[in-house]
Amino acid sequence: MVCEACNNALADNEQVICTTCRHHLPVTNFHFNNAEDVKKIVYGRVKLENATALLHFSKKGIVQQILHNLKYRGHEDIGTFFGKWFGAELATLRPYKDIDVVMPVPLYKSKLRKRGYNQVAKFGKEIAQALGAEYNDTVLIKTKSTKTQVFKERLTRWNDDGTLFDISENTTLRGKHVLLIDDIITTGATVEACASVLLKIDNIKLSLATMAIAD
Repeated sequence: MVCEACNNALADNEQVICTTCRHHLPVTNFHFNNAEDVKKIVYGRVKLENATALLHFSKKGIVQQILHNLKYRGHEDIGTFFGKWFGAELATLRPYKDIDVVMPVPLYKSKLRKRGYNQVAKFGKEIAQALGAEYNDTVLIKTKSTKTQVFKERLTRWNDDGTLFDISENTTLRGKHVLLIDDIITTGATVEACASVLLKIDNIKLSLATMAIAD
């Protein structure tokens, strides 16, 4: 077994990421410091109750290497590792104690078939378990296959012939506080697209937690 960050061999008491790399991970501590950095990304476009990210992401940095292994190399144990860590932290905080449902940003069905997994599924399941919440990956669905470039066009990306996301039904989440999770937030376009359909559900509240936030 090797470290997902530096590729050096893990010691017997280490899992996924070696002790040295873990100490060098750029943690945000946003949720402990009541920071508004994540909410600011979607300010005026999405109403979020709470929003946080575990790590800072920078190009060619340690977090990029780890997320690449998770997303493209099938190393799903990374999601489990971060989910247990993040879930344990969120479970100690009042703003996250009333979360009813943890929900991952979905993949389009053809991409899910090709990749074989949603890279944030295990991350979300661990957070749900830590918060005593339900994990739900069936209500929010992705209706179009898109490339990352699309999300750079904030105002026009899903207005062509419908929406990028939709809901399969509108009763399960009524009156619930939903924690939407994803691997990284950059422009906030994905969150906005998901929220545009989720917030149509009666009395729903929406919060956000991501593995990383782009610097």
